[in-house]
Amino acid sequence: MAEENKMPTEENATMLQAFEWYVPDDHTHWKRLARDVEKYRAIGITAMWIPPPCKASSPSGNGYDIYDLWDLGEFDQKGSVPTKWGNKDDLVTLANKAEKAGVLLYADAVLNHKAAADETERCRVAEVDPENRTRFISDEYEINGWLGFTFSGRGDKYSSMKWHWEHFSGTDYNAENKKTAIYKILGDFKSWAQSVDNEKGNFDYLMFADIDHSHPEVKKDINDWGIWIAELLSLRGFRFDAVKHFSEEYLKEFLTQLKRNVNEDFFFVGEFWKDSLSDMLGYLDRLDDHKFSLFDAPLVYNFSEASKTESFDLRAIFDGTLVQARPISAVTLVMNHDTQPHQALEARIEGFFKPIAYVLILLRQQGYPCVFWGDLEGISGEYKEQPSCGGQLSDIILARKLYAYGEQDDYFDYPTCLGWVRRGVWDRPNGCAVVVSNAGPGEKRMFVGEEHIGEIWTDVLGWEQGEVHIGEDGNADFKCPATSIAIWVNKDAPGRDQFGKFIPGKGFCKE
Repeated sequence: MAEENKMPTEENATMLQAFEWYVPDDHTHWKRLARDVEKYRAIGITAMWIPPPCKASSPSGNGYDIYDLWDLGEFDQKGSVPTKWGNKDDLVTLANKAEKAGVLLYADAVLNHKAAADETERCRVAEVDPENRTRFISDEYEINGWLGFTFSGRGDKYSSMKWHWEHFSGTDYNAENKKTAIYKILGDFKSWAQSVDNEKGNFDYLMFADIDHSHPEVKKDINDWGIWIAELLSLRGFRFDAVKHFSEEYLKEFLTQLKRNVNEDFFFVGEFWKDSLSDMLGYLDRLDDHKFSLFDAPLVYNFSEASKTESFDLRAIFDGTLVQARPISAVTLVMNHDTQPHQALEARIEGFFKPIAYVLILLRQQGYPCVFWGDLEGISGEYKEQPSCGGQLSDIILARKLYAYGEQDDYFDYPTCLGWVRRGVWDRPNGCAVVVSNAGPGEKRMFVGEEHIGEIWTDVLGWEQGEVHIGEDGNADFKCPATSIAIWVNKDAPGRDQFGKFIPGKGFCKE
């Protein structure tokens, strides 16, 4: 086929988790992202996962302690008008700027629970065993639960629904005697959701006031909200929090409503955080009709183990991962807000390993990579950290945008040193050669193609000095420093002048 008749190769997709847990609660994060969205797009970010935009239990709440779905920082509720991230007008401005820049927006949807009720309500309950939620450990009795949500600051704007005890399946606090427990709310036709993860017998209950998604009023209100926010912000996808804790059957209904009423091509990814590939595959099979994706939790655990194990066998780095088993459904990542210090998940990755982990998700064919904002821009607050990868994560993202195309030839023939080559495509022909080592200096002899004979390649990061001359047979010897990486590209390839321009926290430097 003549080149003029070929379809152009789409730019590689790269998601940015556009927040970290300790972002200052100064209510200006939407403005911060709106200011920088064009700069993120320039290095290769094609989509941003934004934090939960709805009103939380306090002005500093990150949104996982969700109070009101319909308040995007518009009403004086729970101590402020704006959310931690900003007000509604700033959020709409961000959405408009992202659309103009060509960056898709995915919103974080917290649909499992509600927090910070306005009133207590009497309801019948029985306590359940925290380690087996199907086993009752008390008789039936009444409690005063924080289960009444009246939304007095918003009134009936957007939604007139008020939430009461019958809209929930469980709670964790009895205001009458100040006792904390897991209380199963009782009533006609009430039970834990059955299409949830079977950890702890039934993992429907996670925290706060647990939503009963079988209630018709609940389903209608959340379905209406999904359509409303998607249209308001021109969303192109959702990240769903805690999907193993709420009804799969309801989630299917929510997805169907969105695709039918807003956009057939929505992207959906769920947080099913469990180091069990079989459970993840089973979940995906049950949602197969909806082209659903999951974050690759087993991959993060592998990265964590590799970073803490001397001379870890890197050839096993993808064993038991979603990206290996079902790459089309895998969102790959190195870190997220839950793996930050003093957060819920024990999957910490040592700093020296992050460049290795990032090239393994960004410069390979498989998976949809998600970059963590805290790694790109640094982490604030008490647990402050500098940007990862020596401040050059942006250059690894840029290498994906410019050069990580075409066939992938792997050189996984040594335990502590891996290499691979991306051969390029007709309209993005330069390709790249990658070498990583988690021990001493690494070296691989690799074939990059006879079309590159005579070219001189250098490391785009500048971490491995020197030049590589591509031989008459299309082979060359490529090196990397100890416990590090190198990304080799033709020194005359288009785009080489774009590297080293992004300054974390400030976007691009001026020439």
